[in-house]
Amino acid sequence: MERRRNGKEASKPRFTSPSITYDTRSMTVFSERETVSLTTLGDHPRVQANLCLPDADEGYQYEFLNSEEWVYTESTLHYRGGDWYLHLGFRKAKPVDTGSTTTNGTVLGVDLGVNQIAVTSTARFFSAGELNHTRREFEKTRSGLQRTGTQSAHRTLEERRGCERRHARHVLHTVANGIVEEALKYDCAGIIFEDLEAIRTQLPEADWHSQWAFRTLKNYVEYKADIEDIFVETTSPRNTSRRCADCGFTDESNRTTNDFECQACGNRNHADYNAAKNVAELYLRRGQQSSRRRGVSQYALKSGSRTPS
Repeated sequence: MERRRNGKEASKPRFTSPSITYDTRSMTVFSERETVSLTTLGDHPRVQANLCLPDADEGYQYEFLNSEEWVYTESTLHYRGGDWYLHLGFRKAKPVDTGSTTTNGTVLGVDLGVNQIAVTSTARFFSAGELNHTRREFEKTRSGLQRTGTQSAHRTLEERRGCERRHARHVLHTVANGIVEEALKYDCAGIIFEDLEAIRTQLPEADWHSQWAFRTLKNYVEYKADIEDIFVETTSPRNTSRRCADCGFTDESNRTTNDFECQACGNRNHADYNAAKNVAELYLRRGQQSSRRRGVSQYALKSGSRTPS
């Protein structure tokens, strides 16, 4: 929708999975009325439905719905046998923090890519190899089934597509957990990604599957980080791959595929790691007002932190 509003081309979304994931931004649970409100893509932006709960008040479900010790979190809506089932997820509520806002908070930079789905400014790498392998194997299977053209082949194709998507979500959940763990390990107040709309032009070799993975990963990190009271923001990816994170010299010749070597200061590093540090530093530089409101002024490195000069 955002791309269409900006006059850019955008493909029509296709939904093949019999389930959809909701979080606190797209779902509201009204425990007193025993109803739930869900965001949809239909003619009505929100749909309200009754929760089917046990008649007896001592049912274990009420221990979660009516308790201030628990709050709802990521939940899954399933379509099975003509009926809809909402599997509600809950977590322990965090105590209210009455402390003062930090004045020297730290952010974690995250670079997204085709070979490495994500690299952090603390030098943690999350390979996209498994996702890319699964995608290639599915493409081979799809070509054969499409040539067959039978109804049975079509059903098999839809089943395989669903299996591929579920496997990809599992991998992305694991990566999202790792990114949030890294932020907690380095006591980060926020996680910074590249702007996903702008990344399309930065990574022309990224196919639709990669772009879907970027969006899904960021969504997973957002709700997992929210549980830990960590904010998530984005910055423009402009020059993050060409700029030296050590001296700031920017030139296309600095990067060659996966390697980065600054032509000014001689800094040599993995290109995606260099970019991850730039994502964090350029966020702090470009978003100075927002950064000051957040109380952050430095970004996490593998050995300590760094404050942009």
